[in-house]
Amino acid sequence: MGAPLSQPSPGTNELLRNVLDAHGGPENWSRVGSFSTKFTIGGPFWSWRGGPEADLPRTADLDAQREHISMTPFLAPEGVAVFDVDPERVTIQTPRGEVVEQRLDPRSSFPPFDLLTTKWDAIQVAYFAGYAIWNYLTQPFSFTYPSVEVREIKPWDEDGQTWRRLAVWFPKANANHNAEQVFYYDAAFMLRRMDYSPEVTGNAPVAHYTHDPETFDGFVFPTHRLVHLHDANGIADQSFAAITVDIDRVSVHRH
Repeated sequence: MGAPLSQPSPGTNELLRNVLDAHGGPENWSRVGSFSTKFTIGGPFWSWRGGPEADLPRTADLDAQREHISMTPFLAPEGVAVFDVDPERVTIQTPRGEVVEQRLDPRSSFPPFDLLTTKWDAIQVAYFAGYAIWNYLTQPFSFTYPSVEVREIKPWDEDGQTWRRLAVWFPKANANHNAEQVFYYDAAFMLRRMDYSPEVTGNAPVAHYTHDPETFDGFVFPTHRLVHLHDANGIADQSFAAITVDIDRVSVHRH
């Protein structure tokens, strides 16, 4: 996407405001301290990394206002993977909180990436899954967090529809796939697609599609996600999804 994004324009504010309202409203979100979810991660990506079994139901507890997530099961049936920031760190724990393994600055540990052959250790798998799930489930509200920049860009035509788009620049303090991403919204201001290029996977051009939005405790979340690759023209290969994410439920905990 090129250079860092400019400050939001009036047009951006209008689109972002409508998106936030459609997903439950920023004032309501400001009262949320944490939330939990039951979800399933699937797709061949995980076995290629040598990671833990995919396609298993997992639970996660997330801080809504800062980047923190714990996920279980991880490795052992009752194992817990915890991702946190300031500083970035991943900890694998027992249910009693005993630390089995820990790594500070996990992002710097990733090896050069090949889709089919690169293997990750448990900490790297937990880091990638942790920051990804936290960002997916706090968006679009995290677009309003400190130092995040947002602007509207040219709309996109796909499948007989026109989707308006937000280009979002995330600061370094936000662990994410990469700094600059694009989010596509339909006429109801629901997310349909997001484009990013994860640094830890060699900046592969991802077109991540979202489906089946549902309302939980007053907030809207896509419940089915498919991660594809796209070509230089932005056209996604939807015949193959390397990663899938399915949300079964979300429980919101307000202050």
